Amino acid sequence: QRQMCIRDSFWTQAELDAHLAWLEEVKARDHRKLGTELDLFSTHAEAGGGFVFWHPHLGAVRRAIEDFWWEQHQLRGYDPVYTPHVSREDLFRVSGHLQNYGEMMYASMEIEEQPYRVKPMNCPGHILIYQTRTRSYRDLPLRWAELGTVYRYERSGVLHGMLRVRGFTQDDAHIFCTPEQLADEIADVCDLVAKLFRTFGFEYTAYLATKPAEHTIGDDEVWERATEALRLAAQKAELPLELDEGGGAFYGPKIDFKIRDALGREWQNATVQCDFNLPQRFALKYTDSDGHEKQPIMVHRAILGSMERFVGCLIEHYGGRFPLWCAPRQVALIPIREEHADYVRGLARRLQSELFRVDCMDAPGHMNKKIKQAQHDQVPFMLIAGEREAAEGTVAVRRRGTREQDVMPFE
Repeated sequence: QRQMCIRDSFWTQAELDAHLAWLEEVKARDHRKLGTELDLFSTHAEAGGGFVFWHPHLGAVRRAIEDFWWEQHQLRGYDPVYTPHVSREDLFRVSGHLQNYGEMMYASMEIEEQPYRVKPMNCPGHILIYQTRTRSYRDLPLRWAELGTVYRYERSGVLHGMLRVRGFTQDDAHIFCTPEQLADEIADVCDLVAKLFRTFGFEYTAYLATKPAEHTIGDDEVWERATEALRLAAQKAELPLELDEGGGAFYGPKIDFKIRDALGREWQNATVQCDFNLPQRFALKYTDSDGHEKQPIMVHRAILGSMERFVGCLIEHYGGRFPLWCAPRQVALIPIREEHADYVRGLARRLQSELFRVDCMDAPGHMNKKIKQAQHDQVPFMLIAGEREAAEGTVAVRRRGTREQDVMPFE
């Protein structure tokens, strides 16, 4: 009966066949399946649902992505900050998280007769850093970035591998700026979104998310100012926007960026949010050129979103076949026979000294079995060497997904 319903949903047999093939591809790319097959990550009942354990292979992927992420932020004038995972509950009462986001926060814990919470967001910590000294208009904009781990209570029924979790690391940043700087800062965030997403091969659509119907802070006039600021910045960046009515955060409107993967599915990742409310609630100030104190504007933004969700999406987008620059193991070195292992080990040391991620398959065993293993592990390059290669300083290069081998000098 179910098959009949599926069949009757399509106009032609070709459309049905295409849909069934798509469903099979979705199964083949499932990040949970590939996570087990490629030894990438695990979750454990002993630790509780929604917490991801990154295995060495996926840890290498994450580190490569983080290095690239930091490089791109440094080029744009961001400075790194780090904030604690736990803070006093009062901090989240002032920020409004406790009143408007409390159902997503973990229960309080008592420390020295004071209630504390694990943080659901990084922004209050960045605000505290801002408050540690007097700020001038000459100091602004301040761009502070943190790969900050946060904790949010998701119901067990919606947890899903790496895509819906309870503890995750945001590629978070907050910009404190003047009204005159706001449009340029948001436009630069939009440019950074484009740079990062295109590097990973994603197309995307941007949505303007406006004030929710309930559970918000700040009056309508402040919300209108923030929404208009986002519209103007998007125009400056030549970024077309679709409308997401009522989809904003409780403290301000935002632009959400939804990526499309290799199967055409849409995923929510990047966001940039314009916030006049939290600077007001925390009484943030800077001294302007006229000598008067004024309130800065705070821009919240994440590009990849959460590392867990983004990398889970990447696993499915690439089908486990990561590009060379962020592959878990970039090169597999395979001796034809055991007597060639010393030559292969020397090549491995050379590559490791250049910070390549290498799998030196020098243990006793048949060459073809090792090639099959490297293919299973989706290693981009295999370098195979025997007596002739060792004598001539060459390797036989075999690329992922091919049977052809090109002999060339190792250099």
